[in-house]
Amino acid sequence: MAGNEEFAEVLLFSDDSATRAAVMAAIGRRPAKDVAPIRWDETATAAAVVEKVAAKSYDLLVLDGEASKEGGMSISRRLHEELFDCPPTLILTARQQDGWLADWSLADAHVAAPYDPRETQETVARLLRSAK
Repeated sequence: MAGNEEFAEVLLFSDDSATRAAVMAAIGRRPAKDVAPIRWDETATAAAVVEKVAAKSYDLLVLDGEASKEGGMSISRRLHEELFDCPPTLILTARQQDGWLADWSLADAHVAAPYDPRETQETVARLLRSAK
């Protein structure tokens, strides 16, 4: 794990606190037995995402593609283009049909609202395994 073998460091971005709460509830503290428990780092602004990623190593970025001003999709694309070793990225979309936008963002995966706990946990676990 990024700098700490005991926890998976996950940055969660959404300008909506209810979305952040729903995602954390769907994923839980440990999405699978074979991955470390998650230590959540929440942020509500795009600028904070960029600042935090520059300052700390994360195992996974979970970005809200529906956030206002600058959404998670544009942040994902920018980070993937600017960073040599961008962490795996999960985009949250409003609809399953928005998957093509997540592909444009260079994200590793996407899940659509409402967040199905099983699908979301499996996706997060797969991405955390790939971060090792």
